[in-house]
Amino acid sequence: MSDAPLSAGSSIRNLPADIADDEIDLGALFGTLWRGKWWIFLSTLIAILIGGYYAFVVAVPVYTANAIVVLESRQESVVGLESVMSGLSGDTATINTEVEVIRSRGLIGKLVKGLDLTADPEFNPTLRPEPKISVGKLIELVRGAKDIPEPTEQQILDAAIDTVLKALSVSNVRQSYVFRIAAVTEGAEKSAAITNRLAELYVREQLEIKFTATEDATAWLTGRVSELQIALENAETEVKVFSASTDLISPEALAGMNLQIKDLRERAADAQASAEAAGTLVLRMRAARDQDDYTVMELIADDRTLSRISAQVESGADGAEQIFLSRYEVLSLRQRQAQSRSENQQATLRSSIDALETRIAAQSSDLVALQQLQREAEASRLIYEFFLGRLKETSVQQGIQEADSRILSRAVVPRAATAPRKSMILALSAMLGVFFAAGLILLREMRQNTIRTADELEKLSGLTVMGQIPNIPARRRSNVLKYLVEKPNSAAAEAVRNLRTSVLLSNVDKTPQIIMSTSSLPGEGKTTQSLALAQNFSGLGNKVLLIEGDIRRRVFGEYFHIGDKPGLLAVLGGDISLADAVEHNDELGADILIADKTKINAVDVFSSQKFKTLMDELRGIYDVIIIDTPPVLVVPDARVIGQSVDAILYTVKWDTTTRNQVREGLRMFETVNLKVSGLVLGQIDAKGMKRYGYGGAYGAYGAKYYHN
Repeated sequence: MSDAPLSAGSSIRNLPADIADDEIDLGALFGTLWRGKWWIFLSTLIAILIGGYYAFVVAVPVYTANAIVVLESRQESVVGLESVMSGLSGDTATINTEVEVIRSRGLIGKLVKGLDLTADPEFNPTLRPEPKISVGKLIELVRGAKDIPEPTEQQILDAAIDTVLKALSVSNVRQSYVFRIAAVTEGAEKSAAITNRLAELYVREQLEIKFTATEDATAWLTGRVSELQIALENAETEVKVFSASTDLISPEALAGMNLQIKDLRERAADAQASAEAAGTLVLRMRAARDQDDYTVMELIADDRTLSRISAQVESGADGAEQIFLSRYEVLSLRQRQAQSRSENQQATLRSSIDALETRIAAQSSDLVALQQLQREAEASRLIYEFFLGRLKETSVQQGIQEADSRILSRAVVPRAATAPRKSMILALSAMLGVFFAAGLILLREMRQNTIRTADELEKLSGLTVMGQIPNIPARRRSNVLKYLVEKPNSAAAEAVRNLRTSVLLSNVDKTPQIIMSTSSLPGEGKTTQSLALAQNFSGLGNKVLLIEGDIRRRVFGEYFHIGDKPGLLAVLGGDISLADAVEHNDELGADILIADKTKINAVDVFSSQKFKTLMDELRGIYDVIIIDTPPVLVVPDARVIGQSVDAILYTVKWDTTTRNQVREGLRMFETVNLKVSGLVLGQIDAKGMKRYGYGGAYGAYGAKYYHN
């Protein structure tokens, strides 16, 4: 009996450091993937087959053709008519605009019509053969069949344009004025024809736009020149008629008087302008002087000497300010004197003008009218000559127009299809297959919460795994013992012997005599294990007793044909002696004490002093006593019985019992200060181990030693 309290190091809560560590173990990760290598290989093979089927059977080969167009960013006009012939600037906005121009629906429409692409099934869906089953037909069946009208010519054209736009790509080569036009179609010659035709249409459209602009300008200028010519002829006729109708006494004298008065007026005007300018300057100089703003005074005076003095003032020279002001006053006085002289001169000239105007008053109005007519005729002549020159420039320009772009490299017919890239598809398929399988394996491993190996169980619990029992190939429980007897060299029999050896050596000082077998939940194989262990101990010549401690379920009847006879509870109650209750089984080679029916609570039975007395009595009769107890997570019987035993074997069903269930079951024993002697990983499926990649340890060498 072991009732010593557990040490802190053996606590289930104090798991090993590598279990509590959240860091990724690359070795474990690689090991997980390596165990699933055949799944990865199968997934990769399937992915390659699917990719190969798509690349070699399903995918339609397409061909790419490229044409290069360069933008002439600097155009020079032969005759300088920038408004009619102007080159593109070549900035980012212009380049982006030209890309959109190439992809414009108008230009693509001309391409479709020129190459008659509406007659090509690739660009006209109505010419393609309808599949027997399609998404459209399924939708029609769901919604109900409706009559779909035949598409119009415009709809067919629009659909072809949309398809061509999807097949085309226009890009600008970085840091250049070069455009790359690419077309991807199902035909090599078709791709080259579309690319070259689009480049030609783009360059031709630029010329057409310029030709149209030049023709419009020529037509407008021609009409305008005709109108100006008529206006000029009318103006010259009016001058001639007026000169003939005027009665001038002496045209030469009048001309001289006119020249004289004109000279006087000009002089008077100059004098007036000088007087006004001088007066304005005097006022500004006075205002600047009142504000003491030397900078403004210097600017208004505009005198070099004053500028030199101003520099001295800025440098802080002594007396410079006084010299500056003195010089400024001298300049102001000069301006006032100039203003006075101009005013006197103006008055004198005005008197002379008035006297002369009196003499030619009768003829001055006619002379003014004649001059006005002459000026109008001259103005008409100048406008006429200007527009006539523009008309000639525009007419010449019509023959020398150049496009803003040119084809730098025409598309050639591609020799090989650009897609599908079969090698790349196969490589990507293989990678996807590897990633998909690896992801599933890792996902399955992450979601896996059961125990598959003894190493996992030991790391989880911190306890030793004493045995690993494989599945016993018996359909019924009654055949388990028969299999072990008939197959003494089977893997299951050898595993039980290993478990027996581990139990015997678990305590060197005192060999365990009473051994309890339990588990977390029902169906984990603890009863089969108890039976097999009893049969194995009896094979060593030991006197063995197998006690059915699970008085609630009473499953021994499924293994042995005992019938309904008194058992453990009858012995404890004194209704029958131990010798009468125990039944020997020759096939097992041991005695069996079954559990009989009772209404008494099982915990009360096992907690009684009678049960402890019985255990002490059995120690003197039997060499080994094995007690099969209920699951610890279901009822507390095992924790009560464990107070009277020497060793506790805790069975965990392979790939079924969860980690939390194992932790909780062991914790239940810890709460009553019971130490589990060892763990047993039971019902191991050899095929399942191979499927999970652990088959090397269980199947590689078993055939040499086991006879199942």
